[in-house]
Amino acid sequence: MSSSQCFENPSTLSSICGEGTVQDFGGLQTYITGSPDSKLAILLISDGLGYEAPNFRKLADKIAAAGFLVVVPDFFYGDPIIDYNDPNFDVESWGKVHNPDKGYEDAKAVIAALKSKGVSAIGAAGFCWGGMVLVKLASSTDLRAAVVLHPGSITEDEVDDVKIHIAILGAEIDQWSPPEKLKQFGEKLLAKSEFDSFVKIFPGVAHGWTLRYNVDDESAVKSAEESHLDMLNWFTKYVK
Repeated sequence: MSSSQCFENPSTLSSICGEGTVQDFGGLQTYITGSPDSKLAILLISDGLGYEAPNFRKLADKIAAAGFLVVVPDFFYGDPIIDYNDPNFDVESWGKVHNPDKGYEDAKAVIAALKSKGVSAIGAAGFCWGGMVLVKLASSTDLRAAVVLHPGSITEDEVDDVKIHIAILGAEIDQWSPPEKLKQFGEKLLAKSEFDSFVKIFPGVAHGWTLRYNVDDESAVKSAEESHLDMLNWFTKYVK
């Protein structure tokens, strides 16, 4: 996940936006929104720009409004990518510290914390870096359903290990997850009858379009909202 395409058009970060609150949860600072009494929860795993991005929190609030408890952990421990073009920023070093394997272990702790508070069904969505984490999580049945959006580098072996309902939403313009690759993954998943799967390629958009869109661009907003609706429909169908 070291391409500049992963970090184009970042939104301004803000720790105070959103309708929820930030709390310690599962050992991580976590934005939590929605009814604390809900037995249905959604875990959101961010891209490299972290859990504070306003569009990301707006999406969390939108999912919460559908009746889910939504948790958005800070998997980067206060160290998201702020400016990819900063000459002093070393993305390779950052990636070694904040690797998907570490994210996977942290996410398992969050899932365990949700179950310990009585949540009966959990879904998760992962974006870019978060998509790589989520594919690893999808190899067990701790989650009911997963939605992977413009993932970073995921492998055929990881796709082969998937055991839960999974939707993959990709961009037409994406060097990390080109449409041809995602369509191949879709064929692999469709061959498995024990769970449902869905792959959709969105035309005319680039990697990161679901979160890092220009709110003043009507077309960009429309494409992002379509992906959000597909995600929410998937969760409504399978996280129950």
